[in-house]
Amino acid sequence: MSLQGWIHGVPQTSDLTSLLTLTQTLLKSCAQKPLTQAMSAHSRTSTLGAYQSVAAHGGVAAADPHRLIVMLMDGALDRIAQARGCMEHGAAGDKNKLLSSATAILDELRFSLDLKAGGTIAANLDDLYDYLCRQLVKANLTNRTAILDEVTQLLNEIRSAWITLPAEARALRPGAR
Repeated sequence: MSLQGWIHGVPQTSDLTSLLTLTQTLLKSCAQKPLTQAMSAHSRTSTLGAYQSVAAHGGVAAADPHRLIVMLMDGALDRIAQARGCMEHGAAGDKNKLLSSATAILDELRFSLDLKAGGTIAANLDDLYDYLCRQLVKANLTNRTAILDEVTQLLNEIRSAWITLPAEARALRPGAR
């Protein structure tokens, strides 16, 4: 679901249904396996990832628009950090997937900007998100971790500024003035 859907209303029924289906599948899977069964590293990782996904979806469902932006930034930063590790260990396929995912998150942040209402600040953020996306593509093509470090630093600065917004500013809506 797009960020716009989460910001402007309640999650879509299909999103909640997907979350419920995933949760039920996990519960059935756990109930069918004996507790003494040894799990492979892949199985543990998959199960952990699935539980993290459920936890993230639960956090999204309860989050306000301000928190959703922070969660998206955290997701992009996490993927960039993982991609850096993949780059250092020669895991090109995983690196590609992670950097593509980080780019998609930044694109979502970029496309959620209201350039009319946001004025110069929104336009500058639009340009910055565009630059970050281009840098991620460049890092992916050249395998240069220094580029990932630059993107991480800039995104952390945006995140820090976003977190320090006063509650009054967070409550403002374009039509609320």
